[in-house]
Amino acid sequence: METLLSPSTLFAPVRGSKKPSSLVAVSSRSAVSCCALKKPQPAAALAASSHGDRVGVAGGARSWASFLHHGLAAAALSLAISLAPAPAPAAASEFDVLNDGPPVDSYVVDDAGVLSRVTKSDVKRLARDLEARKNIRLNFITVRKLTSKADAFEYADQVLEKWYPTIEEGSNKGIVVLVTSQKEGAITGGPAFVKAVGDQILDATVSENLPVLATDEKYNEAIFSTARRLAAAIDGLPDPGGPSFKENKRESNFKTKEETEEKRGQFTLVVGGLLVIAFVVPMAQYYAYISKK
Repeated sequence: METLLSPSTLFAPVRGSKKPSSLVAVSSRSAVSCCALKKPQPAAALAASSHGDRVGVAGGARSWASFLHHGLAAAALSLAISLAPAPAPAAASEFDVLNDGPPVDSYVVDDAGVLSRVTKSDVKRLARDLEARKNIRLNFITVRKLTSKADAFEYADQVLEKWYPTIEEGSNKGIVVLVTSQKEGAITGGPAFVKAVGDQILDATVSENLPVLATDEKYNEAIFSTARRLAAAIDGLPDPGGPSFKENKRESNFKTKEETEEKRGQFTLVVGGLLVIAFVVPMAQYYAYISKK
């Protein structure tokens, strides 16, 4: 054993190596010194290490909590944005109707958005045929409310002057305005239009077709019946007439004095009968129970 573990044997040069054996000794000493450096750590160091680990774990937990909090906030914000109603498109006003000018082919400016496609198509066909035969153009306008003028007549005159500035341009033009919020309408036009229709039909249409049907919120019928009545007058046909206000007699929901007295007598009789039953029946049962004993 001494021969095998002697220093001469350990530090003998390797056969075939050109480098001296001092390198092997140095490496061995370094290895021994490295092993000697691994000493047991004191309790304070271990406590500090464990405390650092706990701090790292707590910091990681806080970071995850913060990440989760931000993620939930972002999800809630995204959900609120997705569920929020889309902004409604800006509705045109009576000023836009004035500035846009007369419709080219439709003959209808439905700013109030109350006319159906069928009504627009029927009015367009009737007005186009009338213009082709009689050279009189009808324009129909619906608006929700008026803020610039007091009533529909002033606004109709303003539209006529704005769309057709000269007498030559507006002589054969007619303007029909229906205000849905006020349930009223107006008709105006140039000299040739007024002469072709006649004052009687103009007054009847304004007082019957437009306000009566608008009051019942039958806006499609109000516009189309007005168009038919004006076209019939221009063509010289018999007047188809218009609707009239219905006199609806509202019945009172309050009872008369006689009905109230009658109901009160019936109520007193019913309550008295219930009270008699409530007192007499238990007493009779108790008497029967006592008599059996």
